[in-house]
Amino acid sequence: MERRRSHAGLVGAALALGLAVTAAAAPLMNWPDLLGRPMPRPTETIAYGPGPMQFGDLWLPAGKGPFPVVLMVHGGCWRSRVAKLTIMNYAAADLARRGIAVWNIEYRGVDVAGGGYPGTFADVEAAADALPAIAAKHHLQIERVVALGHSAGGHLVFWLAARPSLPRTSPLWRTHPLPIAGVVSLGGLPDLEDAHARGDEACGADTVERLVGPPGPAHADVYADTSPAALRLTSPAVQISGDQDPIATPDSATRFAERMHGRARQPILTEVVSRSGHVELIAPGSDAWAAAVLATERLLGR
Repeated sequence: MERRRSHAGLVGAALALGLAVTAAAAPLMNWPDLLGRPMPRPTETIAYGPGPMQFGDLWLPAGKGPFPVVLMVHGGCWRSRVAKLTIMNYAAADLARRGIAVWNIEYRGVDVAGGGYPGTFADVEAAADALPAIAAKHHLQIERVVALGHSAGGHLVFWLAARPSLPRTSPLWRTHPLPIAGVVSLGGLPDLEDAHARGDEACGADTVERLVGPPGPAHADVYADTSPAALRLTSPAVQISGDQDPIATPDSATRFAERMHGRARQPILTEVVSRSGHVELIAPGSDAWAAAVLATERLLGR
């Protein structure tokens, strides 16, 4: 009997090991894996400006509220023809199911008229600063807005949180920017100098150059008002990286956290999720997205 039990235990261990090996060898998600799912739809689309790309989608949970709010920014290498806000619909719908309202914004990328510097940044901050009026109408809590961004959107949410430290000489400086209570960056590219140096490993040096604009007498340091690494951060922040993400590598997140030492009020937390690439970070059901949800809820004080 003992031999049978021992044999059964060995078989169970072997099966468990086989499952572990299979899981470790599972392929990373690609974009069709995510975008092939049925596409959820937002509650309402709202314009924050007169342009065709100056709008956002509002996602409301069931019930009367008041609801906590996540300001969501999509990626796509700052290029409108690479990705639009709908890439975040799955993530937005998942947060709404959890009782969190989402303001998922669109903006002009570097590859469309008016994008780049300062247009891309001006769009994102106009969308953020439209939130108080939207909140008043839809019973939202904006005392603790958490900004969540993926890829290039990770750069933009860090930038939104760092806006209070913008130079007053910048055309992007505003008197009363929307306060950001916390940042969640998913495979983000917040250090533009680092992204430029990595070139095609990230989004391409030329893309960063188009985003920040050429240097000139009025804008000699192109990173001074565009890269969070050149600004100061008072909001708590979490970076979540996939261990196999080729676009926003874990070491780039680590370098940014180290560079922000002394520029951030508190250390930027960095978490690396195993068996994850770039897509898993915004795919409900993945370990990476579960980590993102946990970080978001903690920053919202839930």
